[in-house]
Amino acid sequence: MKRIVLIILFFPILLWSQANFEKAEQLLESGKTEQARLLFENIVKENPSQLKAIERLGDIAGQNKSWDKALLYYKKLKQLQPAEADYFYKYGGALGMKAKELNKFKALGMIDEIKSSFEKAIVLDPKHKESRWALVLLYLQLPGIIGGSEAKAVTYSNELMRLSPLDGYLSKGYIEEYFGRNKKAELNYIKAFELTNSKLAFQKLYHLYLYKMKNLDKAEQLKEQFENSLKG
Repeated sequence: MKRIVLIILFFPILLWSQANFEKAEQLLESGKTEQARLLFENIVKENPSQLKAIERLGDIAGQNKSWDKALLYYKKLKQLQPAEADYFYKYGGALGMKAKELNKFKALGMIDEIKSSFEKAIVLDPKHKESRWALVLLYLQLPGIIGGSEAKAVTYSNELMRLSPLDGYLSKGYIEEYFGRNKKAELNYIKAFELTNSKLAFQKLYHLYLYKMKNLDKAEQLKEQFENSLKG
């Protein structure tokens, strides 16, 4: 009986929350970010454990480069749902972006937590590709003296290859391009493009031809090939 009474009492609140969440989502999709943010905040005020609303607030804060706010929201999500890989990934990403805006000494003290956040996401979800991509980028960008390592970046690229050949070839191409080994980068991007004809693979290869290899002919041929594939 007590349970039935509780359901009756809270059912209107749940309906209100769901209706407002859907409205906030529509506002967000239509580019009315500030209106959406205010509505998400009202939802969280009424229901502090509404995970999706908290996540949207974190995402909006991230879009606005308000990293401290984003971190607060993502930290709350980790506490409420400690088995959700995406929350650790997003927390690590926001922490990494904040570190980029700080001086090198302060950023140095954040590296371990950034790494461990992505690594935790992989433990929670062994198929989490985004965290592996994040670790590829992190190990490439860090100076060797503080943990940067091409070998570790390649390790995560190999893991991506096992999960998704497209991501595997793209990440290998990115590593080669990062070190200026453009011919090897080209071969990997070509393999990625041939696999799926994806827009992302096209963009990576086109950018390489146009800006790194300075080969306008190859860039134009690739563009024509990609556009023809869309027509067919």
